[in-house]
Amino acid sequence: MAAYEIEIKSLLGGKNNADNLITKMKADDPNFQSLGPHKQQNHYFSGSNTVLLYSNIVKHVEKEKKENLKNLCEQAKDYSIRTANRDGRVLLIIKASIDDTTSSNGTARIELESEVDLSLEELDKLILDSGFHYQAKWSRERQEFKYKDMNVSIDKNAGYGYLAEFEKIISDPDKAENTKTFIRDCMNVLGLQELPQDRLERMFAYYNQNWQDYYGTEKTFNID
Repeated sequence: MAAYEIEIKSLLGGKNNADNLITKMKADDPNFQSLGPHKQQNHYFSGSNTVLLYSNIVKHVEKEKKENLKNLCEQAKDYSIRTANRDGRVLLIIKASIDDTTSSNGTARIELESEVDLSLEELDKLILDSGFHYQAKWSRERQEFKYKDMNVSIDKNAGYGYLAEFEKIISDPDKAENTKTFIRDCMNVLGLQELPQDRLERMFAYYNQNWQDYYGTEKTFNID
């Protein structure tokens, strides 16, 4: 069964705002859980040869994810391909848009995420050998939480600074808009503003053009 990721972001600014958000979530939800911190490397790719990508990658993904990988590689038109190292777990991630936002930063996307039996460098090489090239490399420190049946992450991103992501996974794409409304209502209670898609795309484009200056550093920028 396909999984659809409904995700809305809020730019927090500094550490104090991130800490205040955690305090508010804990006070607002008696079932609030802190799932702990971890560090991530995320590598984004550009390219279009998903047929060759499928051929090179399929034997390395989890058995139950192979059919979803095949469908995405054959059918997706707007998609984002990335690799990740999350505390030693190496992942292949493909996201395809199911609404009128982008596959890289959209609010509603079909998602495949599979652990692979490769190092990050080996996985990257297979993707590069499939005709893709690096779009950008990202690094972040992430804290994860459960809040009102949502996955919430607070990231300290190279370039962006502190960013909150509210995510809910659904199996029925017809429920995407109602789920977005639920997330936005929860964010309003917490006093958060949604990061507009057009500003997020400008930030994303700027980072992609300058990622070598930020990857693995504490430096941030501000794009209105």
